[in-house]
Amino acid sequence: MRAVIQRVSEASVTIAGEITAKISNGLVVLIGIEVEDTINDVTWLTSKIAKMRIFSDANGLMNKSVIDVKGEVIVVSQFTLYASTKKGNRPGFTQSAKPEIAIPIYQKFITCLEVEIGKSVQTGKFGADMKVALINDGPVTIQIDTKNKE
Repeated sequence: MRAVIQRVSEASVTIAGEITAKISNGLVVLIGIEVEDTINDVTWLTSKIAKMRIFSDANGLMNKSVIDVKGEVIVVSQFTLYASTKKGNRPGFTQSAKPEIAIPIYQKFITCLEVEIGKSVQTGKFGADMKVALINDGPVTIQIDTKNKE
């Protein structure tokens, strides 16, 4: 799995002109799922995201997690995180998992993240044409790949 995690002061997801998710202080997590991903990837990544200390403490240092600041989270499926740009100018997506594999893993990711942070997670809609708006706070943007644990 690959994730792009952005610390935000506000964010929303709009589908077909309707706002389907909206948060203030928290995280937007773009999640890409590949064919080899397993429940081990889900549990490792959700734990890492929930406990990642990327929010400022009283001294302005990044020492607090989304749990510590009682932040909110939006998770958006993002198959393009597995784009291959090796050949030509059109990205290939053969490493991205097909919906029949990706959807159950995506749903498990959301459920596990909710358990980790102790509250509901808002989402986009898997496979939908979404408009994601956000104000990146910092800016703070972190990439994580479960295959190399970084």
